[in-house]
Amino acid sequence: MSWTRAAFAICIAGLALGASAQQPQQPNPRDAVPDKMPNDIPYGTPITLERAQAAINAAVAESKKRGWKLNVAMVDSGANLVAFARMDGAQLGSIAIAEHKARAAAKFRRETKAFESGIQEGNLHYLLTLDDVIASRGGILIIDNGQISGAIGCSGGTGSQDEVVCKAGADAVMKR
Repeated sequence: MSWTRAAFAICIAGLALGASAQQPQQPNPRDAVPDKMPNDIPYGTPITLERAQAAINAAVAESKKRGWKLNVAMVDSGANLVAFARMDGAQLGSIAIAEHKARAAAKFRRETKAFESGIQEGNLHYLLTLDDVIASRGGILIIDNGQISGAIGCSGGTGSQDEVVCKAGADAVMKR
């Protein structure tokens, strides 16, 4: 009986190997070579303290209007902290997260939502191996005349709440 089982297992294994060898290999979409660099936004003049504080004030006003308590960080085009606000009652663990979101947006020249989407929907788990990535929305670039002048990061609510508040702050100071 054991010889019969062994022979049967060998036959099944042979069929499986033959079937997999006959199936065509699907091309890996990450092997595509784009003609242009993605997110090739040049770094520009660093945001001033006055404009950074205006962005934070707009973000805090939006957060207050909605009854949310968040932390808001502004970095310059080199990802250096320029200004920060912690609203009364905002969770302490989100202080560093707000800063991290702003720095990641500036360093990688894209919203942090792109990392969240890449990992959750795009199966781009390699993003987790990159230094300083944070895969959570709420980090948004500040663009001045087509150049990055800084980024704003918010944390303390859900990702979608953080993103809404960040957009309010970014929209208040962007020069398109």
